[in-house]
Amino acid sequence: MYYETSVIIDAPADDVWAVMRDVERWPTWTPTMTTVEARNATGAPDGELREGSVVRIRQPRLPAAAWTVTDLAPGAGFSWTSKATGMTTVADHRITPTPDDGTVTVRLSLRQSGPLAPVVALLMARLVRQYVDTEAQGLREYCEQQHRASRPRT
Repeated sequence: MYYETSVIIDAPADDVWAVMRDVERWPTWTPTMTTVEARNATGAPDGELREGSVVRIRQPRLPAAAWTVTDLAPGAGFSWTSKATGMTTVADHRITPTPDDGTVTVRLSLRQSGPLAPVVALLMARLVRQYVDTEAQGLREYCEQQHRASRPRT
């Protein structure tokens, strides 16, 4: 299964990146996550997202999952991978600035592969699409709210 969505966010890329990389605070802006705990490659708590970090996520209606950051491009996005019996899931989070108007496009995608992926897609595709869409909209709303609050009033 593959699913992708994107949103345009009226906020600077650096501000959006700051929200995206602070994964432990994601439950404050998306109802699709109940707890998020980031650990470095040695298993110690780590507030900084980096390659090799393991992020444990609990989501409503899904089993808890450990995601390993496999690609990190500061300011531009990251990918992480979660493995379960018979299936590998890769989620990608990318920021593309729009130089003309100060907005950014954020693209979220999720790809599942492995022998059990087709079965999981039949059972969970609707929920997965709903969660990815909800996360994209929550990110947009939160970043835009933060950006409006930081602008000087005239």
